[in-house]
Amino acid sequence: VQLQASGGGLVQAGGSLRLSCAASGSTFSIDTMGWYRQAPGKQREFVAISMNGGRTNYADPVKGRFTISRDKAKNTVYLEMNRLNTEDTAVYYCNADLIFGPIRRYWGQGTQVTVSS
Repeated sequence: VQLQASGGGLVQAGGSLRLSCAASGSTFSIDTMGWYRQAPGKQREFVAISMNGGRTNYADPVKGRFTISRDKAKNTVYLEMNRLNTEDTAVYYCNADLIFGPIRRYWGQGTQVTVSS
């Protein structure tokens, strides 16, 4: 499975961005897709996940501001980010967890999101 993330950029505090992550390859084996982020000097942290059946889950800092959605026909997961603040500045990584296979988790290349004050 290959993941290609896009949509990052520079935005002012209070603004919005929409990230996209397109999967290719053995997409039939994908179970969940989600987003993580890593700020400078910090560990990678969970942001949001889209599970089968339309269930979603969010990290507390982004609840009510970010929305994850998934288009299974396009094998793409999106992250709509609203009311961004400077603490949201990070490299955002999409990931896909597979139902089976020797490798169960794949990562995209990351896309930079910078929020200016």
